[in-house]
Amino acid sequence: MTELLVAVVDDEEPIRKALGRLLRASGLVAECFASGQAFLDSIRSTRPDCVILDLHMPGLGGLQVLEQLKSCRPPLPTIVITGHDEPENQTRCLAGGAAAYLRKPLDDELLLQTIDQAVRKKSQDDQITTSTDPH
Repeated sequence: MTELLVAVVDDEEPIRKALGRLLRASGLVAECFASGQAFLDSIRSTRPDCVILDLHMPGLGGLQVLEQLKSCRPPLPTIVITGHDEPENQTRCLAGGAAAYLRKPLDDELLLQTIDQAVRKKSQDDQITTSTDPH
């Protein structure tokens, strides 16, 4: 099995670095981006297995990035993270296609479990799609 590539999209450098270290220490490959636009530009050439996406960023915010990710086929499992939790944001993110919504400060174990669940669900969805595709 190939190593999972997880994209970390957060404008705060200390958070990007900490998440990158956590992911690498857990046997995952991490690619970090300081902006939503930099991440969106990258997926033309590299498709991560999962995305950790900060909700509040200058420029393209998490909701805008999430909206643009809807056109990706197959869909990218996306975990939205935020330090400014508001109930309507959680509802909007989950309705917008996010696999999960987590509050900062992040619990490392919960984040790793959430990544695993999101990637597994996508893999199961892909198998169902493949087995029901008549082509």
